[in-house]
Amino acid sequence: MRISKIWNGFTSILVALVVILAVLLAGVRLVGLQVFTVLSGSMEPTYHTGSLIYVQDVDPYKIEAGQVITFMLDEDTVATHRVVEVVPDENDPTVVRFRTKGDANDAEDGSLVHYKNVIGSPIFSIPQLGYLANYIQNPPGTYIAISVGAILLLLIMLPELFSGDDEDKPKKRRKDEEGGRKPAEDAAEN
Repeated sequence: MRISKIWNGFTSILVALVVILAVLLAGVRLVGLQVFTVLSGSMEPTYHTGSLIYVQDVDPYKIEAGQVITFMLDEDTVATHRVVEVVPDENDPTVVRFRTKGDANDAEDGSLVHYKNVIGSPIFSIPQLGYLANYIQNPPGTYIAISVGAILLLLIMLPELFSGDDEDKPKKRRKDEEGGRKPAEDAAEN
């Protein structure tokens, strides 16, 4: 009895941790946040390498110097740097670009960021969680995460599978003992 309570507590904690991790990694997308892992130290100490940053959409026309933005550098690369200057286009006033710089970098970034390349602005971060997110998103981490999920399901279901038969038998015996009959006598009368 005591072991089953400890086991239930242990599996409940494991399930809660998995649910919290799932919300932190994927569930936040339901409220419009995008999640990115900081892979370089260019924004130290604001965002440490390995941090998970949560980015919210932002109107590019409301971005000001000093604000941190996350943007597409090219088709495959996302960066998060601080806006040093907002640069309006000389020919088209509806087009705006941003001069950016990483907090830990000595020089500004080599090219301006077009407003259409802005993903959003980070609203909070969780240090070190990016390492886990990155690991889970690529093999063999993906396979390990799936295996851990399957094992967790087994751990939750296993005690119920074995305890289901044992719980029914004592109840049946108690009913027979209360009636003063034995199971064999019931069978003989029918």
